[in-house]
Amino acid sequence: MGLLVSFAAVLIIAIAISSVAKRTIVSTTVLFLVAGFVLGSGVTGAVNLAPDDPLVNTISEIALFTVLFTDGQQIGARDLRHAWRLPGRALLFGLPLTLAISAVLGVWLLGLDWPQALLIAAVLAPTDPVFASAIVGRKEIPERTRSLLNVESGLNDGLALPLVLVFLAVASGAQTDLCTLAGELLLGVGLGVVIPVLVRLLFALPFITATPLYATLTPVAVGLLTFGLAHVLNGNLYLAAFSSGITIASIAPQTRDAFHEFGELVSELVKLLAILVFGALISPDILADVGVLGYVFAVLLLVFARPAAVEIALFRSGLDRWERLTVAWFGPKGFASVLYGLLVLDSAVPDAAMLFHVIVVAVVLSIVAHSSTDVPIADAFGRRSAREERSRQLLAEN
Repeated sequence: MGLLVSFAAVLIIAIAISSVAKRTIVSTTVLFLVAGFVLGSGVTGAVNLAPDDPLVNTISEIALFTVLFTDGQQIGARDLRHAWRLPGRALLFGLPLTLAISAVLGVWLLGLDWPQALLIAAVLAPTDPVFASAIVGRKEIPERTRSLLNVESGLNDGLALPLVLVFLAVASGAQTDLCTLAGELLLGVGLGVVIPVLVRLLFALPFITATPLYATLTPVAVGLLTFGLAHVLNGNLYLAAFSSGITIASIAPQTRDAFHEFGELVSELVKLLAILVFGALISPDILADVGVLGYVFAVLLLVFARPAAVEIALFRSGLDRWERLTVAWFGPKGFASVLYGLLVLDSAVPDAAMLFHVIVVAVVLSIVAHSSTDVPIADAFGRRSAREERSRQLLAEN
């Protein structure tokens, strides 16, 4: 109950400052993060949560599933084919390069062995749609740049998960079955495609009719069914969510459009709740335990590892310099990394607690940095667009 009351109170404050936050570097995301930290057991104890609390896993899973499900509905199969070239480069080249650079930094700065370094790199390499949405939703950013970030952040959580599981097994000295992991990924995608298709075929029957209100709830039913079956059948939850959203957008665009406003509202609510919970997990002891080199490592992940990897991956991609820099910068680490970090914390990996603390610091720095710079960067793009429009008008007049 303490969590519910705290979330409602912080939500009211966020609503009150939302107009200011939209125009300035004041961030509602940071507000929920700081509020969670202050209300958590490490400071006031108003929200008493621990990393091994089942509620933490439940909220993080629901938040990620919801955001991936709604993000997937932003782009249909036809749009994905047209927009795949740039995200494909970011995923197939940028993600492995980010992982490799991060692993080298882990060995060099933190003194990790290679299995541990690769594990923490895999946990922190993917971007998070929960926080990338801060820039993806800004209309001032060019469409191809927003599409790149949206597709990349929606897919790379699922692509990074098997790497996390493999490196987790190697670092802890356990055995892992790659065929089982591949089966989970394929099953997740399969569920995400088959369930919406079957529901669409059911509603196409001549004797089936639905009122407009209930028809709008179709994606809700599909999402809940996909979530439940992915859990029961051990399919990859996040790939199931994203592929389900894409399938709905592809075969039932009118249903997707009717659901859009409600879906965005639900997505924003669970995102803010997840951030509050994450903040409550952070304690002064965790922040102090990382040490100076841990903070240096986290900063270099943001300003060097991903930017360098993205610059290489998008070389001669057709994006101009400012678009490439925007994609390179907005690669936030978020609750997906925390969820994977909890797997590390509960494992038999040596120094698992220390690795989790480094992950927490990297995510915190990412949330603060990216949530505080989306408005200035979007405004800069808006001014550039206005200048280009004026130049075109002058040329047309002359």
